[in-house]
Amino acid sequence: MNHTFWLRIRSPTRLSVWEHSRRCVCSGESLHKQDFNAKEVLLVNTNNRIKAAKLGYIIVSLLLCALGIVLIAVPDFSASLLCWVGGLLLVLFGLIKIAGYCSKDLYRLAFQYDLAFGILLIALGAILIFRTETMVNVIWVLLGISILADALLKIQIAIDSKIFGIHQWWLIFSMAILTGIVGFLLVLRPSESAQAVMVLLGISLLSEGILNLVTILTAVKIIRDQKPVVIDAEFCGAERDL
Repeated sequence: MNHTFWLRIRSPTRLSVWEHSRRCVCSGESLHKQDFNAKEVLLVNTNNRIKAAKLGYIIVSLLLCALGIVLIAVPDFSASLLCWVGGLLLVLFGLIKIAGYCSKDLYRLAFQYDLAFGILLIALGAILIFRTETMVNVIWVLLGISILADALLKIQIAIDSKIFGIHQWWLIFSMAILTGIVGFLLVLRPSESAQAVMVLLGISLLSEGILNLVTILTAVKIIRDQKPVVIDAEFCGAERDL
């Protein structure tokens, strides 16, 4: 015995209101009732977590930009103090990245690599904080590698965004290329002058902050006034094959 029914799914949100009907053919053993009307309400409300992660991203990105501007304007900035401030920012950013990964935003683009990278940032931040004296002379390399790695991941996000249909993908791609170049130069340390390296680090942090702002504002979607997703399955008919 074969039963034919139509499954209609309604998702009443501001992003999209749509109905999709799909014809399904199931064996008689899977359906114990010939006539039924079933409605299941799935309450999915992750907007608060997404908003918190997005806000955290924006705040840390602005802090990175501010720190970068300070280093450019004050190239004699204390390296020890920079280790503390940079370490705290890395730990905070790592926690926000993990929160973003767990928020499960609509596009699933900006946060897709943030679990592993967030853990890495927390580890690097802890090293900078608890091994300040050791890391003073290599902080440029450490931050340069993290900035370069993030830029490479953002390039992949930009490519995925293009495939997904986000028109602003090129903004992420362009900033990721620029940030990657600056991060690579920071790792190479082209000058022996501490002031020149500090300015280059400031440019790297400023570029990294702008890159994260562009990514979070273009590749993260929050559905406002989200309503419960309603799945309405209606039994329409049945066919019996002898």
